Amino acid sequence: MATLSGCTEKLEAQGTEAVPCVQPYVYDGDYIRCAPFGRSRLYGIDAPEMPGACRPGRNCVPGDPYDSRDNLRALVTKGDIMCRQLDTDRYGRPVLQCWNEAGDLSCQQVAAGQAVPRYGRLECPPSYQSRSPE
Repeated sequence: MATLSGCTEKLEAQGTEAVPCVQPYVYDGDYIRCAPFGRSRLYGIDAPEMPGACRPGRNCVPGDPYDSRDNLRALVTKGDIMCRQLDTDRYGRPVLQCWNEAGDLSCQQVAAGQAVPRYGRLECPPSYQSRSPE
């Protein structure tokens, strides 16, 4: 089981500047596009792939990709989204930690069972319950 935490206080303490995610667009459960970052991945999670997007030989996350996408879309409509870039993936896309008033979007996706912790050390508040997508 992954360690889960990720509070705003911790973000501020780490010193990386967060900026507003302007006009967020969600393609799937772990992808977000917004200014100033462009096409980006959410840090620390993997979500079910949209039909045809799971490369042969890859162990893709089970679950309904549309439910995962729709959950993340609902999360980005809940107030302003702030993000900070943590890394760049192998495709040159920014890897972002983003949050709304309720907290870290990656943690909220995991807590809703719409993504699994992967590709890093996702830390979320203890109030988040981790479930695997069905």
